[in-house]
Amino acid sequence: MLKTRLLLGSLMAAAAGGVLHFDATFAPYYPILLLLALAVGILATRELVALIPADHRPREWLCLLGVVTLVLLPFLRLPLTISERGLRGEVFAAFAILALLVEMAVYREPGRCVTRAAHAVFVIAYLGLLPSFFLTIRWLPSEQSTWMLALAIFVPKCCDIGAYFAGRLIGRHPMTPKLSPKKTWEGLAGGLAVAVGTAVAAGEFVPVFRYGLPEAAAFGLVVGIAGVLGDLAESLIKRDALSKDASKSVPGFGGVLDVIDSILFAGPAAYIWFAR
Repeated sequence: MLKTRLLLGSLMAAAAGGVLHFDATFAPYYPILLLLALAVGILATRELVALIPADHRPREWLCLLGVVTLVLLPFLRLPLTISERGLRGEVFAAFAILALLVEMAVYREPGRCVTRAAHAVFVIAYLGLLPSFFLTIRWLPSEQSTWMLALAIFVPKCCDIGAYFAGRLIGRHPMTPKLSPKKTWEGLAGGLAVAVGTAVAAGEFVPVFRYGLPEAAAFGLVVGIAGVLGDLAESLIKRDALSKDASKSVPGFGGVLDVIDSILFAGPAAYIWFAR
């Protein structure tokens, strides 16, 4: 299991780095990133919808439509007179309304209609709205936007790796025994140390942080914590669904959701940091 996880994790890291590097030649459209984001969004949406109990489950087509639309939104080069941030909120609001309209159209008797609509809004927010902030980093007005996006990916994932090995080696005190029994406070400390080290090392080679070493360390800490919370959020979803993994599609990890969980929270935190 560990060898599979290390091998596949290394391959995915190399693939992510390759996408960011080679896609830069297609600026400002980034078609490889677009295809990857759509594939991940679709697979993750299907996993999340399948985790929801059948009688509460939202319509998959509605969730897929919402997620795909919000993932596509950053790639649409809109006139500067249109606020991309405002449009993102308006599109999400439109899907929240659509979720209720769909339930109104099919309503026959009291049941689970409000729960299904709420689950649809949740899925679209979790896998459409949050990633749209992450993807928008690619178009920030900076020559270092490629590195900014790379940091939004690799800082939380390096935090995951650091926490995993620190937990295995010295973990003694459970952090969330009910939610994620294998996570320890020692693992958290190790993960955050690696996250800070990753950000600091990147800041030494690329002028991403205006205030140098202190800002790089603060970024690593904040984005690392956001990644840990994203990981715990997915644990909450799986525990509530009585499932160990989102699926079995990614050997050594579980499902696509298990791979991207930390980035879902870390991406928006990185966007807010770099866009300020």
